Amino acid sequence: MSDLIKQITADLQQKIDSYRPEYELRDVGNVLEAGDGIARVAGLGDVRSQELVEFANGVIGIAFNLEQENVGVIVMGDYAEISEGMRVHSTGRIASVPVGDGLIGRVVNALGVPVDGRGPVPMTRYRPIERIAPGVVARQDVDTPVQTGIKAIDAMTPIGRGQRELIIGDRQTGKTAIALDTIINQKGKDLICIYVAVGQKKAQVARTLATLEKYGAMDHTVVVMAAADEPAARGR
Repeated sequence: MSDLIKQITADLQQKIDSYRPEYELRDVGNVLEAGDGIARVAGLGDVRSQELVEFANGVIGIAFNLEQENVGVIVMGDYAEISEGMRVHSTGRIASVPVGDGLIGRVVNALGVPVDGRGPVPMTRYRPIERIAPGVVARQDVDTPVQTGIKAIDAMTPIGRGQRELIIGDRQTGKTAIALDTIINQKGKDLICIYVAVGQKKAQVARTLATLEKYGAMDHTVVVMAAADEPAARGR
């Protein structure tokens, strides 16, 4: 029994000796009021515009309106769970999303957080949400065609990589079908596709994912989802 006690004591002492406290400096404030997707926070004296802040319940917000006495925060989650007096702290990171090859084949929300139940996304770096687009001179030439796989479109409407193309039409006329056919047709063509579903029902998004997986298109596709039941701020 004495040997067992000595062993336990030695293990505890080893853990105590190897412990290294970690600390960080960050602004901490309190919620003054919250409602309709906006929260007013006091105490974040050094927060920057467009910086991500985190509420005590884990909801993320973006510091948007910087005033002398308080900060207006756009809530990127369920604002109904945010109450007066709740703690808020800065993250030191300007509003950004993870980028990298780890996103291929995944379903993420507007903040880049995975929602497909397959664990965290292996992130290599972040890129800011709000950034200045490169000028016309600095942009790469549009010289590589994109084949949609629909003969009528490919014959009459040439589309190039880097080109913007609007698909317009009434409801239930096949706009999404054209986009999905185009994504499926890029299999094996070294082209990454990003499908953004804003304001759609989750059932519709699930059917879209099933179609992409059926034809093996998720191997080159990233799906960004801001469903109809999510806060309006994520759909913007």
